Amino acid sequence: MISADRIFLAYLDDMNIITVLLPFSYHHGESSSFCIMGDDEKQPLKIIKSLPIENYQKYICELSSKFSFEKQYWIFDEHGGKTDLQIGAVIRTEAFDQQFFYDGEDLGVTYKKEETQFRLWAPTALKVKLKLRKPSSHHSEIIKMKREERGVWAISVKGDLELSQYSYLVQVNREWREAVDPYTKAVTANGELGVIVNFEKTNRAKIPLPPLEDAVDAIIYETHLRDFTIHCDSGVVHKGLYLGAGELNTTEKNGKSTGLSYVKELGITHVQFLPFHDFAGVNELADKNEYNWGYNPLHFNAPEGSYSTDPSNPYSRITELKQLIDQLHHAGLRMIMDVVYNHVYIRENSPFEKIVPGYYFRHNELGLPSNGTGVGNDIASERRMVRKFITDSIRFWVEEYHIDGFRFDLMGILDVETMNEVRSVCDGLAEDTLIIGEGWNLNTPLPLEQKAIIQNQSQLPKIGQFNDKFRDSIKGSTFNMYDKGYALGNRHYFTAALEAITGSIGFKKKGTGLFNEPSQSVNYVECHDNHTLWDKLQACLPNADDEKRKKYHRLATGLVLLSQGIPFIHSGQEFFRTKQGEGNSYRSPDSVNQLDWERRSFYEETVEYVKGLIQIRKQYPCFRMRTGEEIRSRIGLLPVEVPIIGLLFHSESPAMILLINPSSATQKVVLPAGSWGVLADGNRAGLTRECVIDSGEIELAPITLNVLVKK
Repeated sequence: MISADRIFLAYLDDMNIITVLLPFSYHHGESSSFCIMGDDEKQPLKIIKSLPIENYQKYICELSSKFSFEKQYWIFDEHGGKTDLQIGAVIRTEAFDQQFFYDGEDLGVTYKKEETQFRLWAPTALKVKLKLRKPSSHHSEIIKMKREERGVWAISVKGDLELSQYSYLVQVNREWREAVDPYTKAVTANGELGVIVNFEKTNRAKIPLPPLEDAVDAIIYETHLRDFTIHCDSGVVHKGLYLGAGELNTTEKNGKSTGLSYVKELGITHVQFLPFHDFAGVNELADKNEYNWGYNPLHFNAPEGSYSTDPSNPYSRITELKQLIDQLHHAGLRMIMDVVYNHVYIRENSPFEKIVPGYYFRHNELGLPSNGTGVGNDIASERRMVRKFITDSIRFWVEEYHIDGFRFDLMGILDVETMNEVRSVCDGLAEDTLIIGEGWNLNTPLPLEQKAIIQNQSQLPKIGQFNDKFRDSIKGSTFNMYDKGYALGNRHYFTAALEAITGSIGFKKKGTGLFNEPSQSVNYVECHDNHTLWDKLQACLPNADDEKRKKYHRLATGLVLLSQGIPFIHSGQEFFRTKQGEGNSYRSPDSVNQLDWERRSFYEETVEYVKGLIQIRKQYPCFRMRTGEEIRSRIGLLPVEVPIIGLLFHSESPAMILLINPSSATQKVVLPAGSWGVLADGNRAGLTRECVIDSGEIELAPITLNVLVKK
């Protein structure tokens, strides 16, 4: 739509291409010539092509002189009409990316007690101003910024600006917009303004941990900061907050451990928290009744305030998050941060779009924002300054907060080069940083070969991907509640399950697997998304009793823990977590989402069983082999009848056997020669041999797995 002060429209769509749109209501959309004028005299444009489009006549024109982004241009037609030349699709060209890529490490705010430097990348802006409000003032000061090289605007302000609030006023296409600094690291309540803080006040030494030798040594436990401790019987003082998630020695009413101490006892190595960078969906200043998973990102480098004791104090969220991370490290655990670089909450309101309109997001062939994420926008990670923002952000979280790993939400939206740069940045800081992501192939306008998806796993050798084939072959389709997988007794999934359990690396034939190496496969049957496994079992086994459902559940969970790859457990899965049948609880109340610590006590036997399987995985390297070649050469198949799976881990000292019986009948299996101690069966699991079986048969109880070790 044309505004009142514009007779027609003109856009710079390439470095030397200008598109002019004349409405048919204006001289029937006809003009035989166009001129451009900047600071000097008019210059003619060459009309290359003309065609009707909707209510306009579209003219594609060529500019013969070099365009400068530092001044305002006007376009004139043959009738004497004029309009301002707006920045159009040129910002999505490779030439624009090359001209304005800035590789400095000083974007955002650099605070010193005597002076603070502000730097903003805004190459298409004609004017930029800093809006600054000091703590002692009720009024904002407006300060003009100076344009420097590569589209960066900068200003240094004398004096101590600690706790001053700030934003930027940016003029693009003759419109002024106010935006928060995309690089801001501290914000006011609800992320309305950036805040200048002195991070030296929050510094603390990183607590050393033994190195993680390989990604398959990790055991991931996914939870949500509020879910983790909000339950009335969590025994936690600061329920639902950073501080609460870091409390130790908490118990429920029966004296059983809860929270962080419980997770440590379970044997987990990594705790993965759903997003805690600043997000929308929860009013930080309201009563703590609102809930959101956190996949509505506002500010990628500032912690969420609703998990802090005082959202109005910019330091509160920073120091309390750091305290939580320190507590994890003191307990010998690592933290994985769930990051959402694939989209923003509302594109039009984001700092990205306000400061450099159209640059940070992908657009389809019609010039409209693409929607592969399903939430209205896709981050254009393939653009150089978008990629830089993501890698700068990752570097900041590792260096400043000592984050140990990252889970990339909808990683398939991002490109391969960006993810490999993320890997490179992390390797330069801490090589054992774990990186995993959702490599789903989403409908975003990025060439298939560039997408960071499972199909391109060979280009992402040191990045784990959530293995949906493992998930669906073991438990049954996530999107069909009534589909039963191998662990639920469906022999039709036998072949797929065998491949999944052996690492999805082409067990029988190299090159036929989903992945090349087991460290690329994140094995799971349940996560925050979709129904819990217990709720699925309630739906697809309506006539079974709970005892049978528990057996199926324990078998599926056991296969996650004993399969080749990286095991991933959803918090509460080990005590049959339920969300009362809710399949998408992203903003459901605590009654649905909370981790019910009463179930932890009620199902103590299963908790101990899972703990025992974790001990077995940690003790015996055969359950966490490093390479696909090792798996193919060191695991043999026992001669058993379908649906039994029998794996012999040979070339081991000692040799071991994994036997799986998902059927409802007792099965007999002939064991290889020797004496075999039973570490796990349908009732117990641990490092103690419950009994010893000499060469002969073993009876496998229905719906069980068995782990045997040779004497």
